[in-house]
Amino acid sequence: MKNRVVRVSEVLKRELGVLFERELELRNALVTISGVDMTPDLKQAHVFISVLGNPAQRRAAMELLEKRRADFQAGFARRVAIKQTPTLHFHLDGSLERGSRVLGLMDELGLTEEPPHDDH
Repeated sequence: MKNRVVRVSEVLKRELGVLFERELELRNALVTISGVDMTPDLKQAHVFISVLGNPAQRRAAMELLEKRRADFQAGFARRVAIKQTPTLHFHLDGSLERGSRVLGLMDELGLTEEPPHDDH
């Protein structure tokens, strides 16, 4: 059963990515799906979203995803043959943004190493 949950999670992640790319229109914000957690009965899907942008852009992206949730569920149902389409729950995942901020701080402090240059 666990393998099925993992497989459906991966398919959902891939198909939502295609739908987001085709149907989401966000200005100056990059939206990615960082992960999908399914309940064992496959009825609920918690989709973790990373949004690179300012706080207003993150808020606007999450509001748009919530507004279009039913459209994305229907789009997934059209693209994938599954007994019951999971209910989508979008959650903001700040790990990508935190990592980017940490790397920026490390650059400012001179703590990152530059790759060696090969002059040959």
